[in-house]
Formats: sequence, C-alpha cells, structure tokens
Amino acid sequence: MSNTLSGKVAVILGGTGGIGAAAAHRLAKAGARVVVVGQRDLARAQRVADELPGEGHSAALASITESERLNALAGLVRDRYGRADILVNTAGFTQPVKHADLNALTDELIDEILKVNWRGQFAAIRAFRELLDASGDGLVVNVSSISGTTGVGSNIAYCAAKAGLDVMAASLGRALAPRIRVLNVSPGVVDTTFVPGRGDDFNEKVAATTPLGRIGTTDDIAAAIEACATHLTFSTGVTIVVDGGRRLN
Repeated sequence: MSNTLSGKVAVILGGTGGIGAAAAHRLAKAGARVVVVGQRDLARAQRVADELPGEGHSAALASITESERLNALAGLVRDRYGRADILVNTAGFTQPVKHADLNALTDELIDEILKVNWRGQFAAIRAFRELLDASGDGLVVNVSSISGTTGVGSNIAYCAAKAGLDVMAASLGRALAPRIRVLNVSPGVVDTTFVPGRGDDFNEKVAATTPLGRIGTTDDIAAAIEACATHLTFSTGVTIVVDGGRRLN
C-alpha cells in the first residue's frame, strides 16, 4: 500500500455508490483515512468503510441537499479526526427524459436535479471550507460529466447542472486558491446503475462507438480522482475528462 496520502483525511459524499466506493478504496490504499458518507443507510456505509485497506476509516450519513446536515458532518469529522484534507463529491441523481419532450421535464424535476447535482456540491464545499483551508493543502474533487459540454445526456437539466459544476470548479479554483484546489473529473458512460433503465444493450452500443472501445469502469473514474490528490498537484479550476474519447463522436 502506498503512503502518498498518509496523514490525510478524505471525505467522500456518495461513498456507497459505485464511483464513491471505488474512490474510497483508491484513496485508502494511498494511505488516507476515509470517511464514507451515505445518504440513508449507515450499515451500508460502514460495510464500505470496513472493507477499505488501512486503518482509521469510518462511516457517516448526510444528505447533500440539507446544508444543516452537511455542517453537522463537517463538525463530526473535525471532532473525530481534527482535520479534513480531501472532499470528494460523487453524490448525484438523474432521470431519463428525452430532450425534445419539454413537458416531461417538469419544474419539480428540474429543481430536484439542480438541487442534487449542483447546489448540494456547493453546499458541501461551503460546509468543509474551513477544514480544507486549515489543511493548507485542501482538495475538492467533484464528479461532473461530459454531458455538461456535449449537451448529450439523460436530460437537459442534468446537462445544465454538470455544466454548472464545471463553471463552479473554475470559479472556486480561483476564489479558494492557494490553500484549496478544486478539480472536476468528467466521465462519459460508466458501468453503474446510476441512470435508470440503461442496461447491457445501451452499454454495448456506446462501447462500439467509443474510440477506446469500451465504456468506463468505476475504477477508471476513481483512478482519476486519486490522481487529482497524488499527481496533479499543480492543477486547479479545471475539468479532467475520463471518457475513452466518447466526446469526440
């Protein structure tokens, strides 16, 4: 196990999802103590934490849409560890809506998508800013999507939210420097159950039209998140695309 991140504490929101759990494993293997944050199921978050290499990991619950709970989470991390060096925002939500079906993209769904996929990430950064700043080498990694630049995705609001995350990285990369870096990792299609209704047929079709010949794995995205913490230490305010060349089509 590498000790590149030895002494550092990483908080992963959405830590029980495919990308979140993979990122937790990568950062733990690099030596970080990891707080796996789920939304509702503490036992599930604890199972992810228990399976991580190394020691000092823990589980917690917080809803990314509730700022008070995010503030409480930051307080819990401060009390338990005395620090937080890395915040990874992998939590998200979407629902397939054809782009031409304007009536199906209701006001309520738009609000929910923006709340979960943009406002929540901002609120999490706001809640952890003090701890990350105190680290002196703080890092935020948001999971964006190539839909934010291609305009092709599960629905138009989701594309807009991810475009907003990319702008947020640029804005906060400037505003929070030099003590906190802000980076986005932007996947294409990833082999998870994140988008309801997408199965093997969809994945095979996308793989066939992707330049590198396959869709992404959760570990592909986790490796990029790890790289933000371990290798890309002179980068901030930018979005790193991890899509097998999918956006080139």
